[in-house]
Amino acid sequence: MRRVTLFVNGSPRNGKVVAVYGTLSDLLSVASNKLGIKATSVYNGKGGLIDDIALIRDDDVLFVCEGEPFIDPQTDGRLHEELTGSHTDWLTLNVGGRYFTTTRSTLVNKEPDSMLAHMFKDKDAWGNKQDHRGAFLIDRSPEYFEPILNYLRHGQLIVNDGINLLAHVLFFQAIHNFLLTMLAFQQLSPQNSQPAEDHSPISRKEFVRFLLATPTKSELRCQGLNFSGADLSRLDLRYINFKMANLSRCNLAHANLCCANLERADLSGSVLDCANLQGVKMLCSNAEGASLKGCNFEDPSGLKANLEGANLKGVDMEGSQMTGINLRVATLKNAKLKNCNLRGATLAGTDLENCDLSGCDLQEANLRGSNVKGAIFEEMLTPLHMSQSVR
Repeated sequence: MRRVTLFVNGSPRNGKVVAVYGTLSDLLSVASNKLGIKATSVYNGKGGLIDDIALIRDDDVLFVCEGEPFIDPQTDGRLHEELTGSHTDWLTLNVGGRYFTTTRSTLVNKEPDSMLAHMFKDKDAWGNKQDHRGAFLIDRSPEYFEPILNYLRHGQLIVNDGINLLAHVLFFQAIHNFLLTMLAFQQLSPQNSQPAEDHSPISRKEFVRFLLATPTKSELRCQGLNFSGADLSRLDLRYINFKMANLSRCNLAHANLCCANLERADLSGSVLDCANLQGVKMLCSNAEGASLKGCNFEDPSGLKANLEGANLKGVDMEGSQMTGINLRVATLKNAKLKNCNLRGATLAGTDLENCDLSGCDLQEANLRGSNVKGAIFEEMLTPLHMSQSVR
């Protein structure tokens, strides 16, 4: 009795060992049942059509088709791997019906934290579905996948006119923060780019997509970006780098800005009421006329918020928790700090002219060298000692 191994045309995977008996029609009938196809012809490994069962030898490897021409399975580099047990780094992806041949290292090494890397890092770890040719099935548009694959190959993003990759990049779980930044905010290509003079601000919708596409452990760089007038309220913005960003007239109420970097950022006229500002860095930032009522700057772990040199003219910080905050040489002229907790705060050299500090807790606060002309200290919770204010 002769035995042969049958594969679907073009595929070196999921073969079936069958016994050869009777006529060629009998073999095709068995192949149809075993492989789940309507078998009409059989080819040997070299693409030769077998028209007589007597030509089949014991342990032959045969490929069964449904009437289409012979497809050489070695084109995707897998036949040798499956039949001999050796490993090859080449694989084929079927993305929306279009085939892409690439290496496992291309998908894994450049961006090891991406979804594609997790899918193909360990062989068969995800149980990826494959078509009859053995290509891995990915239900995405090939037009959107091609520029992503090319980026992983050579590190350059080239996008055809009319292609918007952002939503499709979300599926691949942050291919790269730099890539996402370009997709969301910067010029993609001469065809897709906006005019150089266009500095339109980023909307909440765009930014939320950006946040969802970024791993929680990654530091998000929004340095110098324009968010003017955007509604970013109640968002989790922890550890994001907003250095020198334009956040003027933004709604950041109830947002979590814990340990965010707002150095030299423009927050003028913004609303940050009840925001979490634990450990925030606002050195030399401009928050003139902003509203920061009921904010929490106090970090139980001891990490102090740093607002050194910030422009806080006319801000309303009533009822904020600011224990240990650094406001050295900041400008708080005409600011409202009623009922604030400023225990241990550094206010050395700070301009507090006409600042309302009534009801504040200034125990152990350092006001040496500060300008307190016209400042209101009514209903102080703790007495203000001369040593705190005299240089």
